[in-house]
Amino acid sequence: MNSTRDIDALIEMMAKLPGLGPRSARRAVLHLIRKRELLLMPLADQMQRVAATARECDNCGNVGTTELCDICTAEKRANGQICVVEDVADLWAMERAKVFKGRYHVLGGTLSALDQIGPEQLRIPKLIDRIATEEITEVILAVGATVDGQTTAHYIADQLEGRVRLTSLAQGVPIGGELDYLDDGTITAALNARKDI
Repeated sequence: MNSTRDIDALIEMMAKLPGLGPRSARRAVLHLIRKRELLLMPLADQMQRVAATARECDNCGNVGTTELCDICTAEKRANGQICVVEDVADLWAMERAKVFKGRYHVLGGTLSALDQIGPEQLRIPKLIDRIATEEITEVILAVGATVDGQTTAHYIADQLEGRVRLTSLAQGVPIGGELDYLDDGTITAALNARKDI
């Protein structure tokens, strides 16, 4: 009988998280066990609640616990601007910078012929529907400066050309950079210096 089977399984699961390898997962699990009442039990309860209630916003693709997220339901954010991002981590990075006051649209990835990801696998048709039904005056393309990100931006720009003002993030976003890894100042500078497409 293996007396550490459950602990080993927890370490193995934690090691699958981004930024954690086997050694750091082992340290994290050991710390949680030592702080069982203070950390492990509340964390387990919270994870169970999130597992039961987390869902994507039906409108923008953000993560929350209701049909529509807080950003989509905030009237003050209905300013005619939609910031298009690749994933929720990018949305959270933009929110962390506290510079964008409009609404978002999460694509769920980028176009990739190699991985057979086309517009229908992403939330591009939903974006086009939102442009048609909401009072949108500007779409800010805040996708990564990768080949797939730029391909996605060009595709969206072609689909929306003539319908709305199209802008993209400008200076500060390095080629190959991802929003989630940029500091707040860089995100602020890139949003403020956005340019027409």
